[in-house]
Amino acid sequence: MGLLESRSVSDNGTRILVVEDEPTIARAVTDRLRAEGFGVEIAGDGPSAVERARAFEPHLIVLDVMLPGFDGLEVCRRVQAERPVPVLMLTARDDETDLIVGLGVGADDYVTKPFSMRELVARIRAVLRRVDRPRVDAAADPAAGGPVRLGELEVDQRARKVRRDGREVHLTPIEFDLLTCLMRNQGTVLTRAVLLEQVWDWADASGTRVVDSHVKALRRKLGQGLIRTVHGVGYSLEVSP
Repeated sequence: MGLLESRSVSDNGTRILVVEDEPTIARAVTDRLRAEGFGVEIAGDGPSAVERARAFEPHLIVLDVMLPGFDGLEVCRRVQAERPVPVLMLTARDDETDLIVGLGVGADDYVTKPFSMRELVARIRAVLRRVDRPRVDAAADPAAGGPVRLGELEVDQRARKVRRDGREVHLTPIEFDLLTCLMRNQGTVLTRAVLLEQVWDWADASGTRVVDSHVKALRRKLGQGLIRTVHGVGYSLEVSP
């Protein structure tokens, strides 16, 4: 089954699954994450990654694209179909096609190889902060976060579920956060830089492809007319009365 190691005890209760078939990289990433207080398990191929994600129930997956068995894109598809979980992809610097496809199948963010451990940890913490933010907001204001109607959509912010014409629509964690960000600013055009800051916690505008790919995924799942593109500016949520 490839490289596989189990050590799930963590100082902060956060579990991370590292999926990487290169032992040197896997060990370096794992050692650093454990030093940061995370509980970590390792998988070294596609099939074992899906198996460990099911058993370990990680809070986040660090996922290499190139894997034996089947690749990281297929791992992401299968994992997200079972249980939405944030995914940080590791890609080669010039693999733009893999990046776009990866974001389309549910990855939240990406880091290009070679990368520094400081950058990787910073991206992981940013994703975890974003995922935890709705729970913090709900605790601060228990009256907030109830179901909201958007035309044919019903968005339950507390349960993090979306229904379209009464049927639940599967959204990845980042897709749900992007939708709720647009909801909070309904009718206002948000630039890609603003969306990167508010949804991804990115301080720069270097990830515009990330925004575009996730908007495309939302349109595919929720309908083409919900999110309006303002060319050269950004996106706006538009709901017909």
